[in-house]
This record gives sequence, structure tokens and C-alpha cells, in this order.
Amino acid sequence: MSQYLDYDATLDCVHCGLCLPHCPTYQETGRETSSPRGRIYLMRGVAEGSLELDAQVVGEMYFCLACRACESACPSGVRYGALVEGMRAEIDARGARSIVTRTTQRFTFRHLLPSRRLMMLLGTFLRFYQNSGMQAALRRSNVLRVAGRLAEAEAMLPKLSPAYRPPVQVPAKGRRRGRVALFSGCLMPEFFPSVNRATIEVLIQNGFEVEIPAQQTCCGALHLHSGDPDGAARLLRRNRQAFRIDDVDAIIMNSAGCGAALKDSGDRLAEKIRDISEFLYEAEWVKPTEPVPMRVAYDDPCHLLHAQKIHEAPRALLRSIPELELVDLPGASDCCGAAGIYSFTQPEMSKTLLDRKLRALQEIAPDAVATGNPGCLLQLGAGVRKAGLRIDVVHPVELLARAYL
Repeated sequence: MSQYLDYDATLDCVHCGLCLPHCPTYQETGRETSSPRGRIYLMRGVAEGSLELDAQVVGEMYFCLACRACESACPSGVRYGALVEGMRAEIDARGARSIVTRTTQRFTFRHLLPSRRLMMLLGTFLRFYQNSGMQAALRRSNVLRVAGRLAEAEAMLPKLSPAYRPPVQVPAKGRRRGRVALFSGCLMPEFFPSVNRATIEVLIQNGFEVEIPAQQTCCGALHLHSGDPDGAARLLRRNRQAFRIDDVDAIIMNSAGCGAALKDSGDRLAEKIRDISEFLYEAEWVKPTEPVPMRVAYDDPCHLLHAQKIHEAPRALLRSIPELELVDLPGASDCCGAAGIYSFTQPEMSKTLLDRKLRALQEIAPDAVATGNPGCLLQLGAGVRKAGLRIDVVHPVELLARAYL
């Protein structure tokens, strides 16, 4: 039997096939093995010993985006996200992936992302890289053309804003309604500091005092997705110590992937986890008064829609902004192809799914597209720039913050 895969949970799948039309990789390939149902067959075969854990099985488990759209369609309540994460952990436990891949990912996820100091150094270097003219010079040269995956990562780099280092405590404005803690994340402070700034501004405008614990660390979502549950568990313990959960009304997330990982953790911390849109919606947010005259399309992050089942809250917040026109984006519930590090590990399929989004954006031509996850912001931002579309890519809370100022 398997060490990490929950074999009994694979038996919940009744093979009805209702997941098939919702699975991005099945939609594109038509292969049964590239569907949730097919992958569960593979998992079960490996667990029972009737199938070898060979390159095909490994490939299919990592070809999956783990977008969890199948969970929204499943009538049997199969916890597919947990199954695929368990199978990936099983793959690594048996040494079925290359040592180079495992070592690279373990270093990045266990040492770089959880280290605030290293992430600050990375952010400082990347801002210098952009502002010094180095980026422009490299892009004009032929160097990046032969850099392979490094060039793909460089192309996804957004224009970085100046660093934002908030104080540990930020008082509420007006009538104090409560106290919350902000989970600032590992990517947001360096790649999207404006999102954390906007999150804090919106919360204090709604009467909430905000605490930003200095000892918090990475949520561990990427560790879980890559087959390293032990690494994720260590980070969960550190975050449990950092957040004083009995002293706050909620722990606020502005990253869908982080929120889903911590809500699914089963830890006591999970009881207080709330996405920023979910929290404001439940708290009956203060309606903004400043107009933001824009046509905005909203794109659902997979781990907000399918994992956390949050659909209406971000749309309601956007609709409350004066003069903002919220327009429907065709395929808003489909994955954009970011899926953690999927755009680097499976670039062809990632690009195929991104192209769907870009065609939809070209069709409706909004001023901005809003989405609530850093990976989606990176993916859509890179796609919009490459396609030459004059569309801003923003987090919904950034638009809400504009409407309060």
C-alpha cells in the first residue's frame, strides 16, 4: 500500500465521467489518462500493485493542473486535490522523479520562499535589474533567447513596485469593528506589494485594526502541490506559532492558493482563515464612494472558486464600486494555466490555456481584468504584455482601495 496516497478515498470515484468536460487537460487531449477519472485509475493501480510507478504515471500526475474544477462537478464529493497531492508525495517518496528536479524544487520551496531575508534580497535585486536598464539591455540582446526556462521566468516578471514594509500594527479608521491579522505571503511583499497595501487600506477603512505578524512564513501550498507534505507541515507549525489566533477575528488572505492550502490543513489555524473578499462580504463592507470609471472583467482563481467555493463575494465587491462596470469574461471559471509552477514545468499546456484567456479578453476588450491570486496575476500579466493588449491586470482589492480614497 501507499505511504501518502489515501487509497480508500480513491474508491469514492464512481467513474461517472461528469468531471471530464471540466478538466482542462482532458479537454485539450481527449485522453482518458489525462482526466481526473483516469488519473484515479492510475493511482489505484499503483496502490494495488497492478501498475508500475513508471514515467507515464508520473507524467500524468504532474500534467494535472490540480485546478480542482473536477471537484466542483463531482456528485460523489471526491477530494481529488488531496488525492493528486498524496500521489505526488508518493512519487517523491519512491524516488520516481529525477534527483535534479527534486533537489531544485526542495531548495526553492524549503529555503528560498520561507526566508523573508532571501526573498527581500531577491526583490531588491529584481527591482535593480529593472530600474538600472539591465533588463532592457538583456531583452535587446540575444542572451535571453538561449536561456530556456530562465527566459520564460524572466518574461513573466511584472514591473515591480517599490517595496512596501508595513508596521506590525495598523490602527482602524473611524469606528473600530474588530481586529484581524494579515497573512502577507512570500510572493506578495516582493512581487505585488500594492496588493498588500490595498488589503490593509481596505480593512482599516472598514474599521478593522490589522496585525501583520513578523514571524509568519510561506503557507506551504507549493510544497503540497509538488509532493512535499513534510515541508508544508513544518511551515504550518511556524505559522501557528506566529499568529495569535485567539486574539483576532480572522486571518486575512489575498492569495487564493494560500487560503485554500491553509483552510484544507485541518489545523486550528484553518478556523480563522478568510479570503479578503469573503471576509468583507460576510462583514457587510462599507460601500465605497469614490468612482472608478472602468470596464472590468473578473477571472476566477481556481483555488478560490473550486477549492474555497467563493464565487459571488469578489463580484459583489466590484459591483459596489461607483462607475465600475463589471463585465462577464467568457470562461472565467476555467484555469488560466498558472497552477503554481505549472507554467514552468508544463509550458506548452500552460500556454494553450493562457491563449484561451487572451482570446476571451480580446473579445470583450475590458480596461482591466481582476483576479485574486499571485500566480494568476503573473500568468495573465505576462500574457497581456506579450499579446500587446492594453489591459491592466489587477487584484480586486486594489480597485476597491481606489474607491475608498
